[in-house]
Amino acid sequence: MTAAQPLPALLLLCAPAAAVLVLARRTGVGRRGTPEEYHAGGRLLSPAENGLAAAGEHPSATLLLAVAGTAALSGPAGLFCAAALLSAWPLVLLLSAEAVRNCGRFTLADMAALRAREHTVRTAAGIVSVTVAVLCVAAQTAGAAALVRLLPVGAEPRGAVFGAAAAAGALVVLRALYGGMRTTTRILAAATVPLLVCACALAAVAVVRAGGPAALAEAAGGRGGPGTVPALSGHGGGRWARADLAALGLALVLGTAGLPHVLARLTAVPTARAARRSVVWAAGAAGLLCPAAVLLGLGAAVLSGAVRYPDASGGAQEPAAAGGAAVRLLAAEAGGGAGTPWGTVLPAAVAAVCLTAAAAAVAGAALASSAAVVRDLRAPAPADVRSPRSGRGPGSGRPGRETAAARAAAAGVAAAGVAAGLLLRDVSALVLLGLALAVAASTGLPVLLYTLFRRRFTARGARWALCGGLAAAVVPTVLSPVVSGHPQALLPGADFAVFPLCNPAPLSVPAGFLAGWLGTLLSRGETADAAAHAETEVRALTGAGSA
Repeated sequence: MTAAQPLPALLLLCAPAAAVLVLARRTGVGRRGTPEEYHAGGRLLSPAENGLAAAGEHPSATLLLAVAGTAALSGPAGLFCAAALLSAWPLVLLLSAEAVRNCGRFTLADMAALRAREHTVRTAAGIVSVTVAVLCVAAQTAGAAALVRLLPVGAEPRGAVFGAAAAAGALVVLRALYGGMRTTTRILAAATVPLLVCACALAAVAVVRAGGPAALAEAAGGRGGPGTVPALSGHGGGRWARADLAALGLALVLGTAGLPHVLARLTAVPTARAARRSVVWAAGAAGLLCPAAVLLGLGAAVLSGAVRYPDASGGAQEPAAAGGAAVRLLAAEAGGGAGTPWGTVLPAAVAAVCLTAAAAAVAGAALASSAAVVRDLRAPAPADVRSPRSGRGPGSGRPGRETAAARAAAAGVAAAGVAAGLLLRDVSALVLLGLALAVAASTGLPVLLYTLFRRRFTARGARWALCGGLAAAVVPTVLSPVVSGHPQALLPGADFAVFPLCNPAPLSVPAGFLAGWLGTLLSRGETADAAAHAETEVRALTGAGSA
């Protein structure tokens, strides 16, 4: 901003918060105060709003900025990431949408309880869900911080702009968490629509100002090659760059089906048909957002040198920051140039939209994990363990107390994720999101598929899949260039990196499935419940007995 325009950035950053207050007031929040209302919106959400909300959670604004930055840094890598994101939703539609709606209740553990009734399985599933949620919130925080740092504050105090952004984001998160699934869905849907408009408008500006699609295609082709594929956050590089990109793509494709907030979305609609239509809406929105992000990044790369590129030594700018720079550049171009009034206001407006969408995604992830905390990590009554299909769960006899505990748990997970994001601010948001998706693909996906399709699946198999997949995702990451062995690592002064990739999915996903299979095979004295499998199969196909 210039000295003649001291307030627009602050006003634009606070405007979405005011809109959220108005929206939340009109949602009829907490009309019954039951866990069903808080965690699943009474299972009365429409496919359109649920699908738009799902697209706002994944791909989130932070992930789209990272895709745009990756396209600007290396065209083929951005195209690959966008294609992987688009491939994830059809997989959800084919594998799990209808079955999760018919068999699920609130959490992944509710699905596993159909076949594995031990409380240890619930505890392991709860730990996995909270871990994924904290990683997702940390990634959103890191991406939002990178975007705020790029705001053209000019004469305004940078601390005031940071404070306004933090206050607006906190208001969005707290209002959504207090209201529950219904309010969070409305906020996410309302944030996704302007995000769609901004992304498509900036993509059109990129195509026009860059000289047409042919110029963008030439730019994409000219940024290929082994030396220019960014190694996610600048870690590694060289011969491992392409393997890193393939590992991220695997996590993007398979992890979506195991994300706790995606599973929660599938159970928040009235019927299995509505769940399928929700996925179609989400896939349609992602089908607009992902190509727009790629065009945005390529257009910014063609137009200006504002986006920095990898140097010969293998270092690279953080993709989310590069995406933020691309957004700032194209928004300024759409407003007539960086020196014009609109050229300074529009970047702040677009940043406000992205920050609001990121805050809404934080609320969605935290809300989904709150159900895992109050239903899976708290010790249930013995009757709840014996009858997981009875519709009762931990705390179901005291709905008001469970809802209050869920609100506190959601706020705690959000706070932990924000603290982790600030602590890991030097780690790429794309790395954190990739790790969250790898954990989901290595734990939630095996348990989900084994529960639905493997007749001999046992409680030990579920425990081994959850614990083994989580360990196989976390341990290689600790021993990777993300943590040590590179100047841009979390601990640049240390070097104990023995795992060469930044994303553990190629190792952890097969390990999760193998652990589940071995645990079932080695279940001595524990036989699979054939009646439970038959009931699950019928329920998944017909919806008989579903919540």
